[in-house]
Amino acid sequence: MRATLISISGLSSGIGKTTVLCELLRRAPGWEAIKVSRGHYRSCGKNPEACCISPLLGEKPLILSGRAATYAPGKDTGRYWEAGASNVHWVVCTSEQVEEGVSSALSRVEAECVLVEGTSFLKYIPADYSIMVTDAYISQIKSSAARVMEKIDAVFVSGMEADNEILARLQAKVAERGYALGGLPVYFERDLERLALEVKDRHRARLSTVP
Repeated sequence: MRATLISISGLSSGIGKTTVLCELLRRAPGWEAIKVSRGHYRSCGKNPEACCISPLLGEKPLILSGRAATYAPGKDTGRYWEAGASNVHWVVCTSEQVEEGVSSALSRVEAECVLVEGTSFLKYIPADYSIMVTDAYISQIKSSAARVMEKIDAVFVSGMEADNEILARLQAKVAERGYALGGLPVYFERDLERLALEVKDRHRARLSTVP
């Protein structure tokens, strides 16, 4: 039986996806986690010692699994372990390798549920529940995020408490890309527990339909 797939995506980079994933893991220890890192074969323009993964790229996506291969203090995958993941998989790939890389990582998952941090993979692989993370001051929406907005089930506003002005600003920014939040539930910091319960409910509902 395949694992229930919960996706954690972001409207832009550095917006709190890892924090949300770890908070969900703390409330469901024993689930697994996947980190998807897309790279390219040239310098990314940032500090290569801090962020560039181009040396790890090859003709096939690289999938690292297990604590020995994926735990590093302060890194996203290390934070997954510290939050209670039973296993962590790191997918390093080019844009063209995303589908193959994530599919390979999912084939290694043994837990009933897996949390996947990434956005572009949703173009190829459906999630059972998809969370889009943003903040109150979003200035630009990534193209990869805009392309998957129709697949999103909920929005989480990181670092903020509920506020109608923030919600209106978010709706306006999404509308600039031709999308609408519509009836999507929007969760704020104080709603983390409620969001975690919704994720667990989706997982249980899926299990109840599996023969």
